[in-house]
Amino acid sequence: MILRTAHAILVFFLHLERRFEPFFRSGLNWLLRDPTRVVLQFFYNLGRKNDGLGLAQEKVDPDEEASLQSMIDSMREHLRQDFKPGEMERAGNTKTHGLMKATFTVHDKLPVHLRKGIFAEPKTYRCYVRYSGPGPHVEPDIDDVGFISMAVKVLGVPGPKLMDDEKFTQDFTSVSTPTFVTPNTRSNAKLQVWSWRHLPVFYFFDPRGPTGTHILDFLMQGLWNETQYNPLGHEFFSCVPYLMGEGQAMKYSFRSLTKVHRKIPRVPFRPPDNYLRDNMQKTLNERDVEFYMEVQMQTDPHRMPIEDAGVYWSTRASPRIPVATIRIPRQKFDNPKQLGFARNLTINPWHCIPEHRPLGNQSRARRRMYADLARFRQAQNKEQHIEPTGDEVFE
Repeated sequence: MILRTAHAILVFFLHLERRFEPFFRSGLNWLLRDPTRVVLQFFYNLGRKNDGLGLAQEKVDPDEEASLQSMIDSMREHLRQDFKPGEMERAGNTKTHGLMKATFTVHDKLPVHLRKGIFAEPKTYRCYVRYSGPGPHVEPDIDDVGFISMAVKVLGVPGPKLMDDEKFTQDFTSVSTPTFVTPNTRSNAKLQVWSWRHLPVFYFFDPRGPTGTHILDFLMQGLWNETQYNPLGHEFFSCVPYLMGEGQAMKYSFRSLTKVHRKIPRVPFRPPDNYLRDNMQKTLNERDVEFYMEVQMQTDPHRMPIEDAGVYWSTRASPRIPVATIRIPRQKFDNPKQLGFARNLTINPWHCIPEHRPLGNQSRARRRMYADLARFRQAQNKEQHIEPTGDEVFE
């Protein structure tokens, strides 16, 4: 009871602060975000040991399978608590803000070391782009934790895939913070237990774990978690690495190139529950939206680790390079049929060709976790898995 009361007080003040953030946060980001990030990462890296790994080399911990099973069990129980059969949403990236049809165009004349996999030659693919809130609940936009995600499902990609439930897709997932909320699956399993108990904030202050490191994770997340205004105008990060051909590792990001609607109606009082979706629809009523996909190559296996998602990869050591453009044309997307299609859609970074295999413990966990929870969600909703083609009609 004491923990629940303390948690409720913390959440109340967070929600209160979120309503006033739009009046000052952009200036605060410009002034303090980067220097604060440097300080936090300095202290974070002080506690890290060098595992002596090479570029793109992984290290499997003996407790990974136990952590993975704990995560799946906690998230499944959370879904049972929060959603009725037939109305089941995702355990993470839960609230769909929008699903749009788009194109994914690989750039011409890329450096030779980047001409791998899907980036081997200039080509335009059809794709779907999904924007979502953090979960595990579906709540008014102003009451979430200031975190959004962007997933891109590229269609018509030839070649063998690492998962056999889809034959022609390449999925890219990303979030609005450059480091992940937990550094590894061991920590993520603990977070899911606290989340299942509806006390997620206390994961960061749990004295039974490396509290100092978790507080640094909490502060890093806070630098980017903020009152969001329009997912079409943000930057998103993979947080975890992927292969860029054999022997090379990368992280990627999506950076908006388009001016979008930013106004949040009725802030600081009660904005519309779905103002993020409304702002995206207003934008796409008027103009196309473009993002650059940028990749950042691993150049130092310790300073840019594969197995620790809490480490920021320095852009001074390895700048981000544009490799593709995502173009979301003007369209109507906020209809129930399209949102229902998005609920059933399965997004998994292991829907990929071998040249872009996900790397690290968080990614190894995602393969089975995402698949198991997707099957559970679809079974509860009495839906079948579908592989999209881009020819779907939602009118």
